[in-house]
Amino acid sequence: MPSLHPLLSGFAPIWALTGVGYLVGRSGLLGPQAEAVLSRFVFHVAMPAALFLMIGRTPLDQFANPSMLAFAAGTALAVGIGTLVAHRFFGRPPAERAIGGMAAGYVNSANLGIPVAMQILGDASFAAPVVLFQTLLVTPAVLTVLDTGRAGLRAALTLPLRNPILLAAALGAAASAGGWQLPAELNRSCELLGGAGVPTALVALGMSLYRPSADRPGTDSGDAALRATDPRRADPVGTDPRGADRRFGDRGRGRRPGRYAEVGAAVAIKTLIQPLGAFATGAFLLHLPAHQLLTVVLFSALPTAQNVFVYAREYGHAAALARDSVLCSTLVSMATLSAVSWVLSPGH
Repeated sequence: MPSLHPLLSGFAPIWALTGVGYLVGRSGLLGPQAEAVLSRFVFHVAMPAALFLMIGRTPLDQFANPSMLAFAAGTALAVGIGTLVAHRFFGRPPAERAIGGMAAGYVNSANLGIPVAMQILGDASFAAPVVLFQTLLVTPAVLTVLDTGRAGLRAALTLPLRNPILLAAALGAAASAGGWQLPAELNRSCELLGGAGVPTALVALGMSLYRPSADRPGTDSGDAALRATDPRRADPVGTDPRGADRRFGDRGRGRRPGRYAEVGAAVAIKTLIQPLGAFATGAFLLHLPAHQLLTVVLFSALPTAQNVFVYAREYGHAAALARDSVLCSTLVSMATLSAVSWVLSPGH
């Protein structure tokens, strides 16, 4: 079993940058619009640059293997259950169900998966096909649901041309298939922009944690802040107090117990059901060797990626659910990742 210190070395930057964001938000240093501006910078500029370079440099056939089938099975199970729970138990509308499903099944494969894999496995090569799978298959499906809910079906048909994430992924896939490379100067510029994505997203995530005293009791502060900083967005379901009972099942419990239950369900699906689904598929259906099985389950047990918060923030749906799922699953996964590595280690 790996010592606590090597695992913490992978998590430490996440907590540090999130803490910086909270302090910046609390101080008001960057003004009331800062969180919205930083989130939009990540979504429209930094993340597309990073995705284009990463996908363009990765052979597309990397994710066509039995290990990825097991990972995909666990992801499909988690996203499906997360979406169903958001609908049946918490009354979320379609767009917010997509965020609930993503919070339950979209792993932090790059900035956390790589250091954790290096510490436990000594090899992080599986991160590349996982990122390809999530970027080229999971993300387009979720963003299509989000865009349809906001702009209608006709607009959704042109989504790949209007959405910078999907456009960058498509261009990166084309570059990979054709063996194309950017000129050195443009390549370096994209590297600089892409490198700003993760730290900026974590700072924005931390800023969203600060709840000014003006926030009304019982309000989903992440969604309330979104309305306040970007009035163009539609009022998300759940920020209107009249919708509280409907959203949480009309059980007379108030908003906060329901909110905690919803985040708890998403975190449980993410950190328990997704790796168990990947394990069952890899062990009993595909009969993966011990090291491959450990790799698949380890990546499936990674916490929710901060990208989910960026998407929720950009589209104005369930931002607080995404934020809290990222933070809580990151905390819980320190224990579950250690358990996975101990139980499935070939030497155990």
